[in-house]
Amino acid sequence: MIGFDPLYMMMLAPAMLLAAWAQWKVQSAFSHGAKIRSASGLTGAQAAKRILEAEGIYNVTIEPIAGMLSDHYDPTHKVLRLSSQVYGSNSIAALGVAAHEAGHAVQDATRYPLLVIRNAVVPLANIGSNASWVLIFAGMLLQITQLFILGVAAFSLTVFFQVVNLPVEFDASRRARNALLMTGLVHPDEDREVGRVLNAAAMTYVAGTITSILTLVYYLIRSGLLGGNSDD
Repeated sequence: MIGFDPLYMMMLAPAMLLAAWAQWKVQSAFSHGAKIRSASGLTGAQAAKRILEAEGIYNVTIEPIAGMLSDHYDPTHKVLRLSSQVYGSNSIAALGVAAHEAGHAVQDATRYPLLVIRNAVVPLANIGSNASWVLIFAGMLLQITQLFILGVAAFSLTVFFQVVNLPVEFDASRRARNALLMTGLVHPDEDREVGRVLNAAAMTYVAGTITSILTLVYYLIRSGLLGGNSDD
């Protein structure tokens, strides 16, 4: 089984650096966009409401939530939650983030296939995320390869969720930019700044997915399922 393993750092270090860079990039892009007021003068909450109404969606509640960039759409309760930096701000960055979350609500309303799959996988991914580390650690500690492999299988559910989630996020950003332009909430020159914010945010999902995939590959190698030897 595994203790400290140079192979882990060799495989995961590039992905970790990418994740750190992506996090810095999104913070930087949002901070820059937050200083630019939108010509429409609407806040993030108002822009999200305008986009939803343009799509004929009236059953989604928009409410503020604590936390830095904690914005998300809750498909179970039909609630679009926006952080304080987005909900009441009329910056270009706020409109971009709010429109992105509204894009998820539109996906939900139109039964976007990949969102349906993602939502169905969420419970399994949550169980897999919580159970995988316990099983993997127990397998290492007790030197039981089968337990380790079971943990790897549980972790694969989380990886599957992230792989499915990636195109969902890109599609929401595409919808966001189109909706902002079609409703006149941003001008073409403002769209470039919106694109910077959303593209930077997308990189965090890419980095997270790559990290998870490489982690899974590493575990498969160490378990002996991918040409490795779990007893090394």
